[in-house]
Amino acid sequence: MKSTTEDGIIAIPPTLLAKIKAAADEDKRSAEDVLREAIEHYLKTRRWQRIFAYSQERARTMGLSEEDIPRLIAESRQEQRRDR
Repeated sequence: MKSTTEDGIIAIPPTLLAKIKAAADEDKRSAEDVLREAIEHYLKTRRWQRIFAYSQERARTMGLSEEDIPRLIAESRQEQRRDR
């Protein structure tokens, strides 16, 4: 299966394409649907990985550790209750 994009063609190796088609057939779906879902999942996962990495870096910069999280959540909840 090849797909034309603005930059050219996306090629899928025949062995991988056969696995995609087999999975799609088992689920009674099209190979295109399986690929679309896989790509969407990849992009979501990638986004969350970037958010997580950013958060880790910010916490490191601020000198925070995992042990600080319960205290920070409790403090935030107290502030929210006060502001109501």
